[in-house]
Amino acid sequence: MRKVLAVALKEMRQASRDPLTLALLLGIPAAMLLLYGYALNFDVRHVALAVQDRDGSAGSRELIASFTNSTYFDRAADLPAGSNLDGVLERRLARAVLVIPENYARDLDEGRRARVQLLLDGADANTATTVLGTSSAVVADANTAILRKALPDQQLRTSRVIDYEPRAWYNPELKSTQFLVPGLIGFILMLTSVLSTALSVVREKERGTMEQLRVTSLRPAELILGKTLPYLGIALVAMGIILLVARALFAVQVRGPLLDLFATTLLYLFGALGFGLLISSFADSQAIAFQVGSVFATLPAIFLSGFIFPIRSMPRLLQWLTYAFPTRYFLVILRGIILKGASLAPYRRDLLFLTIYAGVIFGLAWFRLTRKAD
Repeated sequence: MRKVLAVALKEMRQASRDPLTLALLLGIPAAMLLLYGYALNFDVRHVALAVQDRDGSAGSRELIASFTNSTYFDRAADLPAGSNLDGVLERRLARAVLVIPENYARDLDEGRRARVQLLLDGADANTATTVLGTSSAVVADANTAILRKALPDQQLRTSRVIDYEPRAWYNPELKSTQFLVPGLIGFILMLTSVLSTALSVVREKERGTMEQLRVTSLRPAELILGKTLPYLGIALVAMGIILLVARALFAVQVRGPLLDLFATTLLYLFGALGFGLLISSFADSQAIAFQVGSVFATLPAIFLSGFIFPIRSMPRLLQWLTYAFPTRYFLVILRGIILKGASLAPYRRDLLFLTIYAGVIFGLAWFRLTRKAD
């Protein structure tokens, strides 16, 4: 037993001398609990709703209030007649558009069914499916309220005065694969790019070949670029293969410009590779590099990007935290190009954030690695 205790004490001392390992062992469980507890939420609330009320009557205002008085919809915009509804969804000004046609109130007063249409952004299939069910319940309640005013109670279960027509754009069948495949692309590229770069540099450290490279005529900048460019090329080829497989197996095809798609991917990869270089500047072993890279590439890409869980349903603090991770912006652009056939024009803000992230992260990694070399 003494020998076991001696070995255990030795391990404790070694762990205490490595603050990074100790922080990972103690911090990762708490971080995962917080992310699973708060981000693992499939409830969809506060959906941005644009309204086009062509009737402008008291009856149409009551129907709109039925939506906005719930916790599920927030009134984001009022659209005049003739507005480009496709543009509203494509530019993400709203996730759904409620269209109330002319003569809505008159049709109700005269005993005819009044048409109401709800247009959904089907690019996010999970959210759209939930919104579809929620909106149907809201319309059913509004229908019941109208019947109670106009008809005897015995007809409540058999009469329907609102003719509700929901339509999902960009993904009419609301297939989850159409929504998940672009998210998987962002996750796979982030994980593989971060780990490949981090492990490549740290491997040189462990073998002692990094010092040999530094004493050659290679300048630090040339060494960093030489370590980065091969993995950048590999990642771009992998992106092409993923798109081909997605089309062949899951019928997910790119509807927008391929040039815009690969330009955005290139920017995203620069940030991911820069993050891998930054990890390598701190880590002295491949085990540590793998742990740090796996945690900080995987968890944000899954939980804090909108990949699976809707960001608007997260607590406010986590919503703000998502702005610090590039996968959030990349997935918005990716889904826009692949599913909506959009160009980069509606996504200038997301491109700006991706550019800032790539510049800051790559700059920090460059500074640390070149300073060590000098």
